[in-house]
Amino acid sequence: MCGIVAYLGQKEAYPILLGGLHRLEYRGYDSAGIALMQSSGITMYKKKGRVDELQKFCNNLDTSGSLGIAHTRWATHGEPSEQNAHPHVSEDGSMALIHNGIVENYIILKQQLVNQGVIFQSDTDTEVLVHLIKNVQDKEKVSLPEAVIIALRMVEGTYAIAIISKDDPNQLIVAKKGTPLLIGIGDNEYIIGSDGAPIVEYTKQVIYLEDGDVGVIRIDKPIQISNVNDSKNLHRSPYIQTLELNLEQLEKGGFDTYMLKEIYEQPKAVRDSMRGRINLEKDVVSLGGILEYEQKMLNARRFIIVACGTSWHAGLVAEHLFETLVRVPVEVEYASEFRYRNPVIYEDDVLIAISQSGETADTLAAVEIGKKRGATVIGICNVVGSTMARETMAGSYSHAGPEIGVACTKTFTAQITVLALMALSLAKKKGTISMSQYHKLINDLESAPDKIESVLHYEQQIQRIAQYVATKPNAMFLGRGVNFPIALEGALKLKEISYIHAEGYPAAEIKHGPIALIDTNMPVIVVAPEQHTYDKVVSNIQEIIARKGTIISIVTEGDSVIKKMSKFTIEVPKIDELLTPLVTTIPLQILAYHVALIRDCDVDKPRNLAKSVSVE
Repeated sequence: MCGIVAYLGQKEAYPILLGGLHRLEYRGYDSAGIALMQSSGITMYKKKGRVDELQKFCNNLDTSGSLGIAHTRWATHGEPSEQNAHPHVSEDGSMALIHNGIVENYIILKQQLVNQGVIFQSDTDTEVLVHLIKNVQDKEKVSLPEAVIIALRMVEGTYAIAIISKDDPNQLIVAKKGTPLLIGIGDNEYIIGSDGAPIVEYTKQVIYLEDGDVGVIRIDKPIQISNVNDSKNLHRSPYIQTLELNLEQLEKGGFDTYMLKEIYEQPKAVRDSMRGRINLEKDVVSLGGILEYEQKMLNARRFIIVACGTSWHAGLVAEHLFETLVRVPVEVEYASEFRYRNPVIYEDDVLIAISQSGETADTLAAVEIGKKRGATVIGICNVVGSTMARETMAGSYSHAGPEIGVACTKTFTAQITVLALMALSLAKKKGTISMSQYHKLINDLESAPDKIESVLHYEQQIQRIAQYVATKPNAMFLGRGVNFPIALEGALKLKEISYIHAEGYPAAEIKHGPIALIDTNMPVIVVAPEQHTYDKVVSNIQEIIARKGTIISIVTEGDSVIKKMSKFTIEVPKIDELLTPLVTTIPLQILAYHVALIRDCDVDKPRNLAKSVSVE
């Protein structure tokens, strides 16, 4: 959840670290800090709040030095404060450390250190790491890299860390388990990042650390990588890869916010998700990443989909796609609950894990459960080289491009696109779909980017609806069938960026309790495109109107029935019912966006949230 950046080279580290923090701020923005190696030792700069606050604080201060570490925090242990901000230092000030992850046994380790006289300055689990490493180094009389390995063997949990020590002012040590860390290799310089965002400006040559890796980085020597799980502490040669990221993808491109840019990038994201996977001439849909395990998918007893948040909503859409087209039962699970159950998993099950970042801790834990129980484990994620891409047996990238806004938009529609392609490919090979339906779905999928583009033209109309919704304390979202997940997603978008309480329900369920909430002050957003349950949705709307509820509807172009029953209506193009989520979700994203702006909320960095949820 936090952002890590570090630099070792010939240049001034501070501007590189500060720029890196700005690029990583979507991972956490409760506090920020920098530690620089200077002639007098390690100098610390920390502030509560955004990176801009840290930058103001550092103005007119001495920020010289060519070695440094920096961190932007999403608080887990301890409230946001300067005291709890990273970096954390050893008692004698000789060592500084930054950390992303969770030390699960920190209470035990902390008590052991307190018993030995260590005095803690913060409430964080991270401070345990720096004191533990220093304690091991002093007691065992070993080098700092050796002390890091010994100490990390005592740690339970996840970590991505970077360490500097005045005992060796030309050395940077990094380590990783369960949360990402990359080493960028530049021209006689190294840039470390939680992802490629702070690195790509300087180099595209990177090393992806594996779980348990400890890297020792110096300018005058090759990088040494060992692993805490290797009792012999053998070094291995690093595998250098090319970073698949462009600097312009990380800029706003003329938009006021990243979220709006990413909403408008959805036609391209959906096209890119399909590129090379549909061959109309050969009448083939193919996802190369799953070919090796395709036969196991065709013979699957059932599909288990595990995900969190917006990705879970994509999984609910996939449930309709797979059950309707492939005719195999599907279970969609919250990964955070799945990992703590004792789920029944068979060897002929296929577990599909969905994650925007490929680093979602709960989803990765579910992946491990699936692998241990013998299931075929397939991943769908957006980030090349992510942990999920390495830990699953096979999978498909969604190819949506970097998504900086915390609220997922283009990655959601890209995930649905990949899942639709997967279902179509399996259905055709299994013979569970007629060729006429197969061709219709392919043609509609091919047309989806243009149809999304047409919905984007309604932004001004949706702004007027947002003026109404922004004055209300609550909102209810309803949908049926494949659009019930879109109701859930619409409610999530509104609550997470505008802070209006919102709930999503299957439209037929309102009479089983939620209808008690309906009054003149409750906007009800109904996702009601042309589908086989259309008449049922009309009845549900009549029930709401009878209680003086206000209807805002998403309908198919040309609708005349629901439109007359609604205070506001947004029309979307006609598309096959199974693919309607690709167009019905767009107006709900735009609505949430403009409600948030009206309420003066930071749409890119909603309070209490961060982009990559790499902790439980």
